[in-house]
Amino acid sequence: MNISFTFLMLLIFLSLLLLVGLWIYFSVKIIISAVFNRSVPKLLRNRSDLAKITKSKDFVNILSQKEKALMKQSIDNVEIKGYGDVSLKGHILRVDAPRRLIIAVHGWRGSWCRDFGIVSEFFYTSDTTTLFIEQRGQQGSGGDSITFGICERYDIVEWVKWAADRFPDLPIYLCGVSMGASSVLMSSSLGLSDRVHGIIADSGFTSPVEIWRYVIRNNLHLPYVLYSRAANRECKKRTGQDPGSCSTLTALEQCTVPVLLIHGEEDSFVPLEMAYQNYYACSSPKKLVVIPGANHCMGYYLDPSRYEKEMTEFWLKYD
Repeated sequence: MNISFTFLMLLIFLSLLLLVGLWIYFSVKIIISAVFNRSVPKLLRNRSDLAKITKSKDFVNILSQKEKALMKQSIDNVEIKGYGDVSLKGHILRVDAPRRLIIAVHGWRGSWCRDFGIVSEFFYTSDTTTLFIEQRGQQGSGGDSITFGICERYDIVEWVKWAADRFPDLPIYLCGVSMGASSVLMSSSLGLSDRVHGIIADSGFTSPVEIWRYVIRNNLHLPYVLYSRAANRECKKRTGQDPGSCSTLTALEQCTVPVLLIHGEEDSFVPLEMAYQNYYACSSPKKLVVIPGANHCMGYYLDPSRYEKEMTEFWLKYD
């Protein structure tokens, strides 16, 4: 009787262990796919767990309106070869008498017209020609993987070379939001052309590893230790690089380009603490602007006057 009971308990324990192991395996697979793959896994397509961003109907409607308005503009489509010979697409909105060129870099699972539609009119009326790029692994650009700036930073360098050749008389500014912000910041240590007069980074994180850790722990409420090895292994497989060696902090320590950091005080996807870490790491002329009450990449929506004032002053100082 005791032997049978012990056997039953052992069987139950092993069964539970197997179920936990299977749950960990498949949840890791789903989350890794959500992080890196071009397509979002079906189980996560209608969920906002990863971002935890509350968007008002007004904000969503304005984004939609501005996105449609930007797409109706007269835009030149361009294409270059990026890091690893990946095909990259871009879209140029020209002004008649440009004073500068902005290379606009969208975020993780974002798009050039949605992420910048809301601010594109300001760029245009400020006599700024804008090159909106499509990041690798997203939209019309090549590549199967999104790499959180690990490969994208090298793509930025190629876009700068391309733009410097074709707009020889214009100062160039890099402007990124979210993952795009981190990508442009990480490119700052890769020998950018001296034609780059400044970097504007809205809601950027400190490193791929740190943002994965934060989102898995705080937004998904899962133990990061169960996912860290798989994420690092998958990232290295896809990029050939150790994600732990890629950081905005390390890049900013070597940065010589002026940097304007913008961040929402209530950011629930990239915590405000990361903006301060980026700021203190930066060795070049820098400024951090915190927008009260703003969630992730919502600074311009909540306080367009402040946003425009800070960007205008930055341009006037470094053009």
